[in-house]
Amino acid sequence: MAIVDVTVIPIGTDSPSVSKYVADIQKILNKKKEEGLINFELTPMSTLIEGDLAVVLQVVQEIHEAPFAKGLDRVATNIRIDDRRDKSRKMAQKIEAVQKHLD
Repeated sequence: MAIVDVTVIPIGTDSPSVSKYVADIQKILNKKKEEGLINFELTPMSTLIEGDLAVVLQVVQEIHEAPFAKGLDRVATNIRIDDRRDKSRKMAQKIEAVQKHLD
């Protein structure tokens, strides 16, 4: 199970706000989650996606394309991948592992 931190940055928008582009991306992610392909979490600065690496990378390509579908000519996407192969860990489990050290 891979966890991917992804930020899609639309460039050349008509205002500094990009929330409408983020909302379009979240709609795509919601559909993928409903299909049982991924789990995800929106954060203030990025989106975390967990699932099979090959599937997640396909989803990243799809969300990278979303702003182009809205007429933009440039998009920058940052990706950070945590792919642990010795055991399957979900996002919540990683947080719990840190929290137990805070007690």
